[in-house]
This record gives sequence, C-alpha cells and structure tokens, in this order.
Amino acid sequence: MQTFARPAAILVEAMRETASSCPELAISFGGAPGSNSHQAAMQFAPEALPLPCVSFDDALDAVKQGRAGCAMIPIENSQHGRVADIHFLLPESGLAIVAEHFMRITHALMATGPGPFRAAYSHPQALGQSRLFLKARGIPGLSHADTAGAAAFVAETGDPALAAIAPPLAADLYGLEIVEREVEDAHDNTTRFVVLANAARDPATLDAGDRMTTLVFEVKNIPAALYKALGCFATNGVNMTKLESYQKGASFAATMFYADIEGAPGDPRVDAALEELAFQTNEVRLLGSYLQSRKRG
Repeated sequence: MQTFARPAAILVEAMRETASSCPELAISFGGAPGSNSHQAAMQFAPEALPLPCVSFDDALDAVKQGRAGCAMIPIENSQHGRVADIHFLLPESGLAIVAEHFMRITHALMATGPGPFRAAYSHPQALGQSRLFLKARGIPGLSHADTAGAAAFVAETGDPALAAIAPPLAADLYGLEIVEREVEDAHDNTTRFVVLANAARDPATLDAGDRMTTLVFEVKNIPAALYKALGCFATNGVNMTKLESYQKGASFAATMFYADIEGAPGDPRVDAALEELAFQTNEVRLLGSYLQSRKRG
C-alpha cells in the first residue's frame, strides 16, 4: 500500500486532523504537502483546509465520503500533455467538475547536499517537464508517486547522492537544500487543474459568455463515426477546445472521447449539439459546466 515518507506523514496527519474538524471547507488533493496540487488548492481557495491524499483516486474518494467539500485534480500540462489515468478516473468518480484553475509550474532540484547525484526522484510529469535539464547533467530520473513526496523520501533517506525535483516549497517543508531553481525545460510550463464536487453547478447561474462544459462520449463502431459526432458541434457553431480519445475495456472496439466545449446546457446551440450527439453516439455523459478561469484562443 502506498504511504507517505515519514517527514511528509507528520504534516499529513496534522492537516487531516484539522480538515476533519470542518470537512465542508476541506479541499483534497493527491500528493504530499508542498506538491503542485497543494499549491493550486491554496491559490484557488486560500481559506480552504488542505487535505493531502496518497493518490488522485483517494482525493476523489475523500469528496464522495464527505471528508472534503471538493478535490483539486491536475488534468493536463502545457509541456507534457494529459496527466495519466485522469480521463478514466473522472468519468467513473460520479463527481462533477465545478471549476478550473491554471497554475504556472516551476520545479527545483533539491537534496541534502550539493551532489553529484546518481538519481533524481519525482512524479513522471515533472520528470518529463525537466527531461532536457536532467539529460544535460547526466542525472537519471526515477519515478515517484508525487513531486513533494519525492522530496520527503529524499529527506528521509538522507542519501546525499539522491535528489528530488519538486516545487521549492517542498524544500522548505522537508529541510532540503535547493541545488538549482527553475529546472523545467519550458518557462511557460502551466498545468490545468479541475475542481470536483458532489453536486454539479447549475449552468443557469454561470455567466453566459464564459462558460465551459466537459463531457465524454462513446462513438459507434462504424465508418465516419467521429466525423458525424464532431459535426454536431460544427453545424451548431459550438467551439470545441479539447478532444482526447481513450479505450473503453479491452475489446478496442469502443472508443471514448473526452471533450471540452465553450458554452453550457441552456444555450440553444449547445442544447442542439448535445441532442444531435446523443443520436450519433452510443453514450454521452456530461461531467460538469463551470466558468472559464482563462479565456480560450
């Protein structure tokens, strides 16, 4: 079973105890204290009580079980693409997307000393975002469950030949030395997060000009199925800002698509597009409507 390294576990226990006193104010996230998800949660809702969880799945469960009012989940990165497993977790969670949040991501190389290093631990996303930096220095990247958790692990081992790539906050929390700052390969490195809650937002309460809707749909296993599905949005003038595919089951005959569109139910164009989409596909499921936190285009 995945657990936190001891330096992180001490902080996690204190945060969980505080969050349990007022769960409706708690915001759960996957990762140790000091992770990017932790920082995103505090940016989004400074008054919230952070609730660290060992995984994204556990963070979603915390909301479903009433231990948190909402969850902050990273969904995609400008440099390294989708966050693994998220497209499977969100539709199956039963939760609704109620908001989005964009955060500039900066990583630091940290350790108990100045090196040299035989390895650097971090989440696969952070390793991918720092690939050129690591390659130039000949430091192998090793996968860890999350960025701040990797920092806590390095602090716990006390091995001067091990480093972590994590947010600078993690160095402060776990007593590590920052060897080099801004090690991400692209300095416009940005992650999009979504906020999930048990109850969906009523689209009618959202500003008409700045709404987004996220949905998943399964195309029929026939020629031009995707073309016909996308035509539902094109002919009704609905702008689609994101489209990604993933397989449903092991047959490789049922392809699911995860999509973001501008607008929300209640908009005649969106309503018409969704009605046509239901006819052209095997399944359509809305994951939530919410305000844009950043203009598209």
